[in-house]
Amino acid sequence: MLSVSMLSSYEYCKRKLFLNYVLKFFEPVKKSTSLGTIRHETYDGINKAEESLVKSIKQRLKKEEILDIYKQKYSEILREVIRKNKRNLEELKIDLGEVFKNVWPLILEESETRASYLFEFIQMNNVYGEELWEKLTPKIHSEVRIESEKLNLKGIIDQLEIYKAGIVPVELKTGSMPNEGVWPGHRLQIAAYALLAQEHFKQEVKEGFVLYLDQKERRHIAMNPFMIEEIKDLIKKIDNLLSSKQLPEIVSNTNKCNQCGLRDICNNEQLLKDKLEELKNRK
Repeated sequence: MLSVSMLSSYEYCKRKLFLNYVLKFFEPVKKSTSLGTIRHETYDGINKAEESLVKSIKQRLKKEEILDIYKQKYSEILREVIRKNKRNLEELKIDLGEVFKNVWPLILEESETRASYLFEFIQMNNVYGEELWEKLTPKIHSEVRIESEKLNLKGIIDQLEIYKAGIVPVELKTGSMPNEGVWPGHRLQIAAYALLAQEHFKQEVKEGFVLYLDQKERRHIAMNPFMIEEIKDLIKKIDNLLSSKQLPEIVSNTNKCNQCGLRDICNNEQLLKDKLEELKNRK
Protein backbone atom coordinates (compact mmCIF):
# COMPACT_ATOMS: atom_id res chain seq x y z
CA MET A 1 0.00 0.00 0.00
CA LEU A 2 1.41 3.41 -0.99
CA SER A 3 1.77 6.28 1.47
CA VAL A 4 0.44 9.78 0.73
CA SER A 5 3.93 11.24 1.13
CA MET A 6 5.02 9.18 -1.89
CA LEU A 7 2.65 11.19 -4.10
CA SER A 8 4.42 14.47 -3.40
CA SER A 9 7.81 12.73 -3.63
CA TYR A 10 6.91 11.46 -7.10
CA GLU A 11 5.86 14.93 -8.21
CA TYR A 12 9.06 16.47 -6.82
CA CYS A 13 11.57 13.92 -8.13
CA LYS A 14 10.76 10.46 -9.49
CA ARG A 15 14.40 9.46 -9.37
CA LYS A 16 14.74 10.30 -5.67
CA LEU A 17 11.57 8.34 -4.91
CA PHE A 18 13.12 5.37 -6.73
CA LEU A 19 16.38 5.73 -4.80
CA ASN A 20 14.46 5.80 -1.51
CA TYR A 21 11.92 3.04 -1.96
CA VAL A 22 13.60 0.67 -4.43
CA LEU A 23 17.35 1.08 -3.88
CA LYS A 24 17.01 2.05 -0.19
CA PHE A 25 19.23 5.13 -0.23
CA PHE A 26 18.24 7.86 2.23
CA GLU A 27 19.39 11.39 2.97
CA PRO A 28 21.27 12.16 6.20
CA VAL A 29 19.20 14.13 8.71
CA LYS A 30 19.63 17.91 8.36
CA LYS A 31 19.41 20.64 11.00
CA SER A 32 16.44 22.22 9.21
CA THR A 33 14.67 18.85 9.13
CA SER A 34 15.18 18.38 12.87
CA LEU A 35 13.82 21.83 13.68
CA GLY A 36 10.86 21.13 11.42
CA THR A 37 10.21 17.92 13.35
CA ILE A 38 10.24 19.85 16.64
CA ARG A 39 7.67 22.34 15.35
CA HIS A 40 5.53 19.61 13.86
CA GLU A 41 5.52 17.45 17.00
CA THR A 42 4.82 20.47 19.19
CA TYR A 43 1.71 21.31 17.15
CA ASP A 44 0.63 17.71 17.45
CA GLY A 45 1.03 17.90 21.24
CA ILE A 46 -0.90 21.18 21.31
CA ASN A 47 -3.84 19.66 19.48
CA LYS A 48 -3.90 16.56 21.64
CA ALA A 49 -3.88 18.70 24.80
CA GLU A 50 -6.72 20.97 23.65
CA GLU A 51 -9.62 18.96 25.09
CA SER A 52 -8.25 18.72 28.64
CA LEU A 53 -7.11 22.35 28.51
CA VAL A 54 -10.53 23.64 27.46
CA LYS A 55 -12.32 21.48 30.02
CA SER A 56 -10.08 22.92 32.75
CA ILE A 57 -11.74 26.35 32.29
CA LYS A 58 -14.59 26.00 34.78
CA GLN A 59 -15.34 29.64 35.51
CA ARG A 60 -15.21 33.05 33.90
CA LEU A 61 -11.60 34.21 33.56
CA LYS A 62 -9.93 37.29 32.19
CA LYS A 63 -8.40 37.00 28.74
CA GLU A 64 -4.90 37.33 30.24
CA GLU A 65 -5.61 34.47 32.66
CA ILE A 66 -6.67 32.15 29.84
CA LEU A 67 -3.59 33.16 27.87
CA ASP A 68 -1.36 32.32 30.86
CA ILE A 69 -2.90 28.84 31.01
CA TYR A 70 -2.23 28.30 27.31
CA LYS A 71 1.31 29.68 27.46
CA GLN A 72 2.25 27.47 30.39
CA LYS A 73 0.86 24.34 28.77
CA TYR A 74 2.40 25.05 25.36
CA SER A 75 5.77 25.77 26.94
CA GLU A 76 5.61 22.39 28.72
CA ILE A 77 4.75 20.64 25.46
CA LEU A 78 7.61 22.28 23.56
CA ARG A 79 10.13 21.44 26.28
CA GLU A 80 8.95 17.83 26.35
CA VAL A 81 9.27 17.54 22.56
CA ILE A 82 12.83 18.93 22.75
CA ARG A 83 13.70 16.44 25.49
CA LYS A 84 12.26 13.62 23.40
CA ASN A 85 14.49 14.63 20.46
CA LYS A 86 17.53 15.42 22.61
CA ARG A 87 19.76 12.65 21.24
CA ASN A 88 19.17 13.57 17.59
CA LEU A 89 19.66 17.26 18.29
CA GLU A 90 22.93 16.66 20.16
CA GLU A 91 24.22 14.42 17.34
CA LEU A 92 23.66 17.35 14.97
CA LYS A 93 25.35 19.68 17.50
CA ILE A 94 22.20 21.77 17.91
CA ASP A 95 21.95 23.61 21.24
CA LEU A 96 18.70 22.70 23.04
CA GLY A 97 18.24 26.22 24.38
CA GLU A 98 18.58 27.65 20.88
CA VAL A 99 15.92 25.22 19.66
CA PHE A 100 13.48 26.58 22.24
CA LYS A 101 14.28 30.18 21.27
CA ASN A 102 13.83 29.32 17.59
CA VAL A 103 10.47 27.57 17.95
CA TRP A 104 8.84 29.38 20.89
CA PRO A 105 7.78 32.62 19.08
CA LEU A 106 5.67 30.54 16.68
CA ILE A 107 4.13 28.52 19.51
CA LEU A 108 3.51 31.67 21.56
CA GLU A 109 1.55 33.16 18.68
CA GLU A 110 -0.53 29.99 18.47
CA SER A 111 -1.30 30.21 22.20
CA GLU A 112 -2.42 33.83 21.79
CA THR A 113 -4.68 32.94 18.84
CA ARG A 114 -6.34 30.02 20.61
CA ALA A 115 -6.69 31.79 23.95
CA SER A 116 -8.34 34.79 22.27
CA TYR A 117 -10.74 32.57 20.35
CA LEU A 118 -11.67 30.63 23.49
CA PHE A 119 -12.19 33.83 25.48
CA GLU A 120 -14.54 35.25 22.83
CA PHE A 121 -16.43 31.96 22.60
CA ILE A 122 -16.97 31.92 26.37
CA GLN A 123 -18.14 35.53 26.33
CA MET A 124 -20.72 34.75 23.65
CA ASN A 125 -21.98 31.40 24.97
CA ASN A 126 -21.40 31.60 28.74
CA VAL A 127 -20.37 27.92 29.01
CA TYR A 128 -17.53 26.21 30.89
CA GLY A 129 -15.85 22.86 31.45
CA GLU A 130 -17.41 19.85 29.73
CA GLU A 131 -20.16 21.94 28.13
CA LEU A 132 -17.60 24.40 26.78
CA TRP A 133 -15.72 21.59 25.07
CA GLU A 134 -18.91 20.05 23.67
CA LYS A 135 -20.02 23.30 22.06
CA LEU A 136 -16.63 24.58 20.94
CA THR A 137 -16.00 24.31 17.19
CA PRO A 138 -13.99 23.30 15.35
CA LYS A 139 -12.65 20.24 17.17
CA ILE A 140 -9.11 19.50 16.04
CA HIS A 141 -7.83 15.92 15.81
CA SER A 142 -4.13 15.25 15.21
CA GLU A 143 -2.16 12.48 13.51
CA VAL A 144 -5.26 10.78 12.10
CA ARG A 145 -4.20 7.49 10.50
CA ILE A 146 -6.36 6.30 7.60
CA GLU A 147 -5.82 3.62 4.98
CA SER A 148 -7.89 2.40 2.07
CA GLU A 149 -7.49 -0.94 0.32
CA LYS A 150 -9.77 0.34 -2.41
CA LEU A 151 -7.42 3.24 -3.18
CA ASN A 152 -4.24 1.31 -2.31
CA LEU A 153 -3.32 4.33 -0.18
CA LYS A 154 -2.56 5.14 3.43
CA GLY A 155 -1.57 8.27 5.29
CA ILE A 156 -1.43 10.25 8.52
CA ILE A 157 -3.38 13.50 8.35
CA ASP A 158 -1.65 16.18 10.42
CA GLN A 159 -4.92 17.77 11.51
CA LEU A 160 -8.59 17.18 10.91
CA GLU A 161 -10.86 20.08 11.78
CA ILE A 162 -14.30 18.76 12.71
CA TYR A 163 -17.21 21.12 12.09
CA LYS A 164 -20.93 20.44 12.29
CA ALA A 165 -21.10 20.95 8.54
CA GLY A 166 -18.17 18.71 7.66
CA ILE A 167 -14.49 17.90 8.04
CA VAL A 168 -11.42 19.73 6.75
CA PRO A 169 -7.91 18.22 6.43
CA VAL A 170 -4.97 20.47 7.29
CA GLU A 171 -1.36 19.72 6.43
CA LEU A 172 1.42 21.35 8.48
CA LYS A 173 4.55 22.30 6.56
CA THR A 174 7.86 23.89 7.47
CA GLY A 175 10.22 25.55 5.03
CA SER A 176 9.44 27.90 2.15
CA MET A 177 6.08 28.52 0.50
CA PRO A 178 5.24 29.81 -3.00
CA ASN A 179 4.17 33.40 -3.62
CA GLU A 180 0.65 32.17 -4.34
CA GLY A 181 -1.24 28.98 -3.57
CA VAL A 182 0.67 25.91 -2.38
CA TRP A 183 3.51 23.80 -3.71
CA PRO A 184 2.29 21.12 -6.18
CA GLY A 185 3.26 18.24 -3.91
CA HIS A 186 1.36 19.77 -0.99
CA ARG A 187 -1.74 20.14 -3.16
CA LEU A 188 -1.51 16.45 -4.03
CA GLN A 189 -1.20 15.50 -0.36
CA ILE A 190 -4.28 17.47 0.65
CA ALA A 191 -6.26 15.98 -2.25
CA ALA A 192 -5.20 12.47 -1.21
CA TYR A 193 -6.07 13.11 2.45
CA ALA A 194 -9.46 14.43 1.38
CA LEU A 195 -10.08 11.21 -0.56
CA LEU A 196 -9.07 9.06 2.40
CA ALA A 197 -11.16 11.12 4.84
CA GLN A 198 -14.15 11.05 2.52
CA GLU A 199 -14.11 7.28 2.33
CA HIS A 200 -13.38 6.77 6.04
CA PHE A 201 -15.94 9.22 7.46
CA LYS A 202 -18.44 8.73 4.63
CA GLN A 203 -19.00 12.42 4.01
CA GLU A 204 -17.88 14.81 1.32
CA VAL A 205 -14.71 16.80 1.87
CA LYS A 206 -14.92 20.05 -0.06
CA GLU A 207 -11.70 21.76 0.94
CA GLY A 208 -8.41 21.53 2.74
CA PHE A 209 -5.58 23.78 3.92
CA VAL A 210 -1.82 23.84 4.05
CA LEU A 211 -0.48 25.69 7.08
CA TYR A 212 3.03 27.00 6.38
CA LEU A 213 4.40 27.21 9.90
CA ASP A 214 7.47 29.35 9.26
CA GLN A 215 5.46 32.02 7.44
CA LYS A 216 2.41 31.63 9.74
CA GLU A 217 0.16 31.47 6.71
CA ARG A 218 -2.71 29.14 5.91
CA ARG A 219 -3.40 28.44 2.22
CA HIS A 220 -6.75 27.16 0.95
CA ILE A 221 -7.29 24.29 -1.52
CA ALA A 222 -10.74 23.64 -3.01
CA MET A 223 -11.47 20.05 -4.01
CA ASN A 224 -12.81 19.12 -7.44
CA PRO A 225 -13.47 15.89 -9.42
CA PHE A 226 -10.36 16.40 -11.58
CA MET A 227 -8.12 16.23 -8.51
CA ILE A 228 -9.68 12.92 -7.50
CA GLU A 229 -8.88 11.40 -10.90
CA GLU A 230 -5.40 12.91 -10.75
CA ILE A 231 -4.69 11.14 -7.45
CA LYS A 232 -5.96 7.80 -8.72
CA ASP A 233 -3.84 8.11 -11.86
CA LEU A 234 -0.79 9.06 -9.81
CA ILE A 235 -1.17 5.99 -7.59
CA LYS A 236 -1.02 3.78 -10.70
CA LYS A 237 2.06 5.59 -12.02
CA ILE A 238 3.93 5.16 -8.73
CA ASP A 239 3.01 1.49 -8.58
CA ASN A 240 4.40 1.06 -12.09
CA LEU A 241 7.59 2.96 -11.25
CA LEU A 242 8.37 0.91 -8.16
CA SER A 243 7.75 -2.40 -9.89
CA SER A 244 9.53 -1.58 -13.17
CA LYS A 245 13.08 -1.51 -11.74
CA GLN A 246 13.88 1.18 -14.32
CA LEU A 247 15.84 4.12 -12.92
CA PRO A 248 14.14 7.43 -13.89
CA GLU A 249 16.08 10.26 -15.52
CA ILE A 250 17.64 13.05 -13.44
CA VAL A 251 15.28 16.02 -13.07
CA SER A 252 15.93 19.07 -15.22
CA ASN A 253 15.55 21.51 -12.30
CA THR A 254 19.09 21.88 -10.98
CA ASN A 255 17.87 23.73 -7.86
CA LYS A 256 16.28 20.48 -6.68
CA CYS A 257 19.57 18.65 -7.20
CA ASN A 258 21.63 21.29 -5.39
CA GLN A 259 19.47 20.95 -2.27
CA CYS A 260 19.34 17.14 -2.31
CA GLY A 261 21.31 15.06 0.19
CA LEU A 262 21.44 12.18 -2.31
CA ARG A 263 23.06 14.25 -5.07
CA ASP A 264 26.39 12.37 -5.06
CA ILE A 265 24.74 8.95 -5.04
CA CYS A 266 22.26 10.02 -7.72
CA ASN A 267 25.11 11.04 -10.05
CA ASN A 268 27.13 7.87 -9.42
CA GLU A 269 25.93 5.84 -12.39
CA GLN A 270 28.19 2.86 -11.64
CA LEU A 271 26.99 2.60 -8.04
CA LEU A 272 23.37 2.71 -9.17
CA LYS A 273 24.00 0.18 -11.91
CA ASP A 274 25.59 -2.22 -9.41
CA LYS A 275 22.75 -1.73 -6.96
CA LEU A 276 20.15 -2.44 -9.63
CA GLU A 277 22.03 -5.55 -10.74
CA GLU A 278 22.20 -6.74 -7.14
CA LEU A 279 18.47 -6.16 -6.81
CA LYS A 280 17.71 -8.17 -9.95
CA ASN A 281 19.91 -11.06 -8.81
CA ARG A 282 17.92 -11.34 -5.59
CA LYS A 283 14.76 -12.16 -7.50
